[in-house]
Formats: sequence, structure tokens, C-alpha cells
Amino acid sequence: MILRVVHIEDASELKAAFDIREEVYINEQQIDRADEFDEFDAISDHFLAYIDDNPAGTCRYRSTENGLKLERFATLKKFRGKGVASALMKTTLNHMELQNLTKQKLYLNAQITAMPLYAKFRFKPEGPVFLECEIEHQKMVRLPRQ
Repeated sequence: MILRVVHIEDASELKAAFDIREEVYINEQQIDRADEFDEFDAISDHFLAYIDDNPAGTCRYRSTENGLKLERFATLKKFRGKGVASALMKTTLNHMELQNLTKQKLYLNAQITAMPLYAKFRFKPEGPVFLECEIEHQKMVRLPRQ
């Protein structure tokens, strides 16, 4: 098994990422399409994970007034448990570091079940649990290294 992650550079990779999000969020989790695909797709940096050249997972990040927000982590069901989400996070954080962005606050809204993954990357819970698209979430923050 060969797992690799790329920073999305072309329309075909972006389509593959959107197809993954459609399968995971719209089909599996029953999230409304209007909530999943938003105006921030155009201004985000997107990443695509492959397993043996098959698109397996995706994520994105964007700049906000509160720092850099990581979001839309999604792995196709048949590739779960193979390290896709961790590889996406590692590659995204490395990309941010190369862009000299990690001095900013990094944050995300984690589905409760995904919190242990993000905790491995020094994200800490902040504030109360809340509902987003009828799914329990927890804001998690990764403060910059001093």
C-alpha cells in the first residue's frame, strides 16, 4: 500500500476531493449539499490523499479572522483505518510550516468521534460541545509554538 498526499493543483484533483466529500458528508452523514459546499472552497488550500493512486481522502484549510481553520477532513469508508487522516494532517501542517503560517493560531471544529486524531497533533478542546449540521462538534485549537 502506497499512501501519499498532494496539495491540489488542478481541476481533476479538486473534483476528486469534492467527490470524496460528497460521498462522506452528503451520502453517509446526510449533510445538506448547501452546507457542505460553500463560498470558502474557492479561497481554501485543498489536499488529496491517495492510496495506490486511488483518491482516498481530502481536507482543506483557510485563513479567517481567528487564525487558520482546518476543515472538511473526509476519508472514504473503504480506506478508513489506514492512516489517511493522519497523513492529511501531517502534510497540511508541513505545508503551512513551509509557507511560514504556523505562527498563527490553528483551529478546527472536530466531530466528537474525530477528537482523538486531532489531539495527536496537539489540538486541545476549547469551549462547549455544539451542534453543526445536527452532528456534535468540539472546537479544538493548536496554539503556535513559542
